[in-house]
Amino acid sequence: MKICFATNNPKKIEEVKAALGNDFTIVSLKEIGCYEELPETGDTLDFNAFQKARHVFENYQVSCFADDTGLEVQALNGAPGVYSGRYAGEPRSDERNVDLLLENMADQSDRNAQFRTVIALILDGKEYSFEGIAKGEITNSRSGEGGFGYDPVFRPENHDQTFAELSMQEKNAISHRGKAVRKLIDFLDSLK
Repeated sequence: MKICFATNNPKKIEEVKAALGNDFTIVSLKEIGCYEELPETGDTLDFNAFQKARHVFENYQVSCFADDTGLEVQALNGAPGVYSGRYAGEPRSDERNVDLLLENMADQSDRNAQFRTVIALILDGKEYSFEGIAKGEITNSRSGEGGFGYDPVFRPENHDQTFAELSMQEKNAISHRGKAVRKLIDFLDSLK
């Protein structure tokens, strides 16, 4: 089955392709001729995921899925949440986002946080959604070279390494996106 993953983030595409295996052919936005920035104007992860998927489906007539992910930090009342990608403002920068998060967490004893991913799927005009959550905590400093975004400062529950220190396979097994993608895969498999 061929399906478009509506993202411009090559690391996200790599993670999802690894999780999906060989049963599905994931095509990128560039491969369907979509070069514009996808709209992301909502104040919830669900709204943004569906907004991106609908944009691709309506403009390119291709079945697709899009995700939106937020890091929700308890001590910051759920921030950065839906604004995780642009937490430190424009232009988007993982480095500046992590710097601001560490600065805002400097005096916090409650380090609990969770990553939450919502995947919006539009298949032959019908809409579906899948959610994945990974609970953990924010570390005091960066650790690890892998992953992207907040991975160097997020240590998942029952682990002593950050997402950035885990291999892609280890991360996919426990991550928010990995959990949401497995729900997506189970659903797509049920259609075969």
